[in-house]
Amino acid sequence: MTDAPTRLFLVDDQELVRAGFRMVLDAQDDMTVVGEAGDGQTALEAIAQTRPDVVLMDIRMPRMDGVETTRRLLGEDGRGGAAGPKVLVLTTFDLDEYVYAALKAGASGFLLKDAGPAELLSAIRAVHAGDAAMAPSTTRRLLERFVPELPEAGSEGAAARDRRVAAARLEPLTEREREVLEAVGRGLTNTEIAAELFLAEATVKTHIGRVLAKLGLRDRVQMVITAYQTGLVGRPE
Repeated sequence: MTDAPTRLFLVDDQELVRAGFRMVLDAQDDMTVVGEAGDGQTALEAIAQTRPDVVLMDIRMPRMDGVETTRRLLGEDGRGGAAGPKVLVLTTFDLDEYVYAALKAGASGFLLKDAGPAELLSAIRAVHAGDAAMAPSTTRRLLERFVPELPEAGSEGAAARDRRVAAARLEPLTEREREVLEAVGRGLTNTEIAAELFLAEATVKTHIGRVLAKLGLRDRVQMVITAYQTGLVGRPE
């Protein structure tokens, strides 16, 4: 008995772009496109009916952009976590400021629209498997550009309180799990983490799984964001 194909939903305001994606995706034995929409508002309504596994989300759209759509889909509407769909953000420009906002809203990664079919398929499979659809170094580079948005460790008032609350999230973790989270935040791969901490790579994967479960995170992207938000990884000089 074979596994059911990954259910995909396309959100893009350009019909030709959606048609191109659909042609590539429906040709795969392990994927099927279950719906599409040209704006975020229409997408929210349709996604609730079709219940896809992965949503390919454009950023700049009429009526409701991809950031707000992602936020409502995974946050405000309570559809986050393992039960909700994974969101793969599509963007025209690398390090678009909207992409970081979408990642904070719960997206599992981003992909440039000029990516080739093989890269698109690989990204979808990675996101569906719970991994990030980008290299850890790319994730860290993206966050470093926008890290000034996060509160300083010694700042006063609401920012300091937010930082303390964020740091308290790490209390369920063991010391080793904190080390692994910090290494992921620095952009290290599993192989590099294993070498640095003198662990088997399979053990690193186990620790990452436990961190995700204990902190209620969706994937590696959110691990990196959490490492920054809690101060586990410091701001770049």
